Amino acid sequence: MGIFEIILAFMEKGGDVLWLIAILVLFMWTLIFERAWYFASVWKQDRAAVLANWEGRDERKSWNAKKIRERLLSESRELINDNMNVIATCVALCPLLGLLGTVTGMIEVFNVMAVTGGGDAKSMAGGVERSTIPTMAGMVAALSGLFANTYLQRITNREQQLLTDQLTSDH
Repeated sequence: MGIFEIILAFMEKGGDVLWLIAILVLFMWTLIFERAWYFASVWKQDRAAVLANWEGRDERKSWNAKKIRERLLSESRELINDNMNVIATCVALCPLLGLLGTVTGMIEVFNVMAVTGGGDAKSMAGGVERSTIPTMAGMVAALSGLFANTYLQRITNREQQLLTDQLTSDH
């Protein structure tokens, strides 16, 4: 049995909600990798362009210069924080989808109890399994996304502060 068959069997045990969690995790990690790639490569060029724009000004102390500095910082903040709220939302949705899997699995257990009169433990075990796997998957997905989101949040805060400190008006 190959790895693909093992994963497919696991997904079937978890039910349809597990597929939703998998799609959400794929989407979340795509955004996380995009942000990591952005900070590793593109942000350096964007920061250099902002600094060149600011350093190319003749004067930096007037009211107009301060407003231009605020605009540059605001535009940079938008670039830095792009997709960060979506990542945080995905992290929050993972355990909620896991809970949805718990509810749907328990509905299956109650259905078996109603049909069999509550005495068939073997039939109920499938529903219990179907309810616990999505719960576990949602929590694992949320934890992995939480760690990545925290790491990226630290990077965004650091880069915003560094850029603010670099756009000086003292020379």
